[in-house]
Amino acid sequence: MRNTIAVVAVLGLVEISMLWGQPGRSVWDGVYSPAQAVRGAALYGTLCSSCHGDDLEGTGQMPGLTGADFRKEWDGQAAGDLFERMKNSMPADKPGSLTREQNADILAFLLKTNGYPAGSADLKNDVDSLKAIRMLQKR
Repeated sequence: MRNTIAVVAVLGLVEISMLWGQPGRSVWDGVYSPAQAVRGAALYGTLCSSCHGDDLEGTGQMPGLTGADFRKEWDGQAAGDLFERMKNSMPADKPGSLTREQNADILAFLLKTNGYPAGSADLKNDVDSLKAIRMLQKR
């Protein structure tokens, strides 16, 4: 019985190390389209800029959504985590009122503003797909 448990534990560790060793997608892989970022910019201007500022630098208690501090805070996390935070808590005066498409478009705009390259396809708007994309400060 102990041998069986030990074998299962070792196999589990091997599987985990293989998953960690696999190159995943990151925000450097062009995960949003230019058109989606344009849609997101328009939405940001009407729905987000009053709290986060026209230049995304933040205002008062609201954090900035661009720059070194933003990239450092999200470094290594999944894009799906940021998407969920946006989906569940924004806009501050009406949390959860935006559609998944609107949140994905705004996220695409945030990625563009932070210097991550565009690709040919829109950023998905489901959490599972977005959890597979890592936010990385550097390539």
